[in-house]
This record gives sequence, C-alpha cells and structure tokens, in this order.
Amino acid sequence: MREETVSHLSPNPDFLRHTVQANWRPSGSQGQFPITQNVTVVEGATANMTCRVDYNDNTSLQWSNPAQQTLFFGDKKALRDHRIELVRASWQELTIRISDVSLSDEGQYTCSLFTMPVKTTKAFLTVLGVPGRPEITGFTKPAMEGDVITLTCTTTGSKPAANIRWFRNDKEVQGSTKVNATGKSFTVRSSLQFQVDRQDDGVAYTCSVEHVSLTNPYMTTEVLEVHYAPHLEITHSLIIPQEGQYLKLECVSIGNPIPEPVLWSKDGGELPDIERMIVEGRELTITTLNKTDNGTYRCEASNHLGTSSAEYILFVYAKDFPGPTTDPNALGQHGPDHALIGGVVAVVVFITLCLIIVLGRYLARHKGTYLTHEAKGAEDAPDADTAIINAEGNHVHAEEKKEYFI
Repeated sequence: MREETVSHLSPNPDFLRHTVQANWRPSGSQGQFPITQNVTVVEGATANMTCRVDYNDNTSLQWSNPAQQTLFFGDKKALRDHRIELVRASWQELTIRISDVSLSDEGQYTCSLFTMPVKTTKAFLTVLGVPGRPEITGFTKPAMEGDVITLTCTTTGSKPAANIRWFRNDKEVQGSTKVNATGKSFTVRSSLQFQVDRQDDGVAYTCSVEHVSLTNPYMTTEVLEVHYAPHLEITHSLIIPQEGQYLKLECVSIGNPIPEPVLWSKDGGELPDIERMIVEGRELTITTLNKTDNGTYRCEASNHLGTSSAEYILFVYAKDFPGPTTDPNALGQHGPDHALIGGVVAVVVFITLCLIIVLGRYLARHKGTYLTHEAKGAEDAPDADTAIINAEGNHVHAEEKKEYFI
C-alpha cells in the first residue's frame, strides 16, 4: 500500500478554488481496486474528487456523497446539483468538481468500482470555515481616567475554532477567550478588562484573528480616548533675566480635553502693566524688564475634570550683573540652603574657639615655668624659714632674670 500527500493551499482566501490537501489511500492490492484521496478545502472554494484504477477491464466507476446518493456513474450525472460537474471520465479515472463548497458538503465520499464483487474506497472531504472579520465592542468614547472598561473581540463562522490574540500597541497582552459552537462552525470571543489612566489615551488595542484558512490574520483596532484632569508647567526664555530684556513665559498644559483658557496673574492679582505684559494664548511676554516686575507669576487653566495651576518666581537683575552660574529663578523657587550655611558658620566658630583655647594654655604654661625658676632653691629647703631665706636670696638676682613679654 502506498500513501501520498499533496498540498494545494491558495495564498489568498478570495481565490481559494483548489484542493488544499490530499492523501492517496489505495485499498487492497494493485489491480482493479480504486484509489482515492482525502481532500481539504476552504468554504466557498472548489473541491476536485478523483478516483483512479491502475488496471481496468472496462468496468464503470461511480462517485457517491456522504448520504450515499450517486453523483456520477461514469460520465452520467445522477444528482441534480448545478455545483457538481464532471471533469474527466475514462476507464482508469473518474474526477468530479464540487464548486462553492459549503460546510454541509463535508463528509465521507465513496468511489465504487463495479466488478464482481463491487470494490469501494472512501475519501473524506474536509471543509474549513473561514472566520468572519473581527469586531471590537464594549468601549464607549470617551472613557474617564479611573474607569474600568472591557473590550470584547468577536469572530463567527470559523471551523475549526479561530484563535484570537490581543496587542496593546505592539506588545501582546492576554485576554479571556470563550468558544461556542453554532451548527458546524464556531463563534469565538476574547475579552480584556482593565482600568484606564492618562497613559492609555491614544493607545491602540488590536484584535488579531488567526486561522488555518487565512494566509494573513484578520485584524481590527480600537484607539482609546481617555479624559483626565489638567497638569500645568511654566517654561521661560531667559535663565538670568536682566533689566531692559524681554521675557517670554509659556504655560504648558497637559490634559484631555485641552484645558483652556489660560489665565495669568501676578502676586495673586491682575497683571499690573498690560502695556508691557502681553498675553497671547498660553504665552505671557514682558517687554523691557525692570525691578518692578519682580514677583510670582501664576497661570491657571481647567477642563470639565478639574483645575490646575503653575507658578514662576521672577527676579530681575541689574543690566551689568555678570550673572550666577545657576538659574536664579530656580533658587528663588527653592530658596537658599540655610542648613548648609549654618553648618559652615558653626564649623568656623568651633575652629576659632579651639585656637583661642590652645593659645591660652600655651601662654599659661610658659609663664608658670618662669616663676618656678625665679624661686629656684626653695624646693630643697628643710623647713619653711629656710625656704623663705633661699627665695629672698634669689631675689638679689631677680633683676638679672627679669624678662618682659610684649
């Protein structure tokens, strides 16, 4: 017995009109035994059913469907079905064509060789159900930040059941899949449930349907729209604002919907000089800076989810000021490091006190040594009176030993 495998899978499902797979299955020994092949096609395509014999003594061949209805007896058509046509009929071969194949055509077909006794061979026709285009449901635009949403991707009509994969932008994420049988085909649903935040705004969720009948997966995409409260920041055009220059402040806003309008204020009140302080949209431009412009500038904007603000502390330096090495506005916003300054002062005071104490002890030590030498000899006296006499005697030379410290 010999077995042969043939593959005829078309790369485009819309043009699948050929046999997908065939396995030759001879029955019995060589001679007058029919040889058939199993056939696999995609729903809507065309299936060719072939029955051959290596040796035939003018005996007729016949094809029957799974219901044992005769389709063709030799070159004679027996069943009225416009989809079934004769391709080739001879003593060695009987080939028929079934066009526009449906799932109901699937089953076991029989080729009969009318000898005595009749010899038969089976061929199984497998029909693949093409999955329908996927649809994503469950999302109503827009979502609010913090909402929990469920995306469901559905495809119908596949056989065998299709496989669904999810992608968040280009990264695959896992969904929960359910498969339901509908007649001979299957309906497949896959769901994703998650809580959205501002990072999900504009993110694309793609449902990909894979199936043996498809060369390339079917895909559909849902782009999320998430609304969230605003966040503001102020950018400035000058690192060291100086008198006579112009300064541009921009209120950069992040939020959905875009927060507007942007309101500017200074030190909690209105802008004091509208001729030099020009507001255009989100920008505030101050021309010809001077010391009176010093202060805290604030921008504020809102959407239906909330209000946000940002502040900028402006300090205008003299025109000839060389400028610090760092952004003075940053120092103005954060303030000097008082702890560091206090620590340096404490170290300096401590070192000064230590020097004073050491110097004092040094002077005291040398003064005591001088007086002791002045009274030299008293320490060897046997009694107090002798010690006094010795000390007085030494005073005779006191003028010679006297030293002066300046």
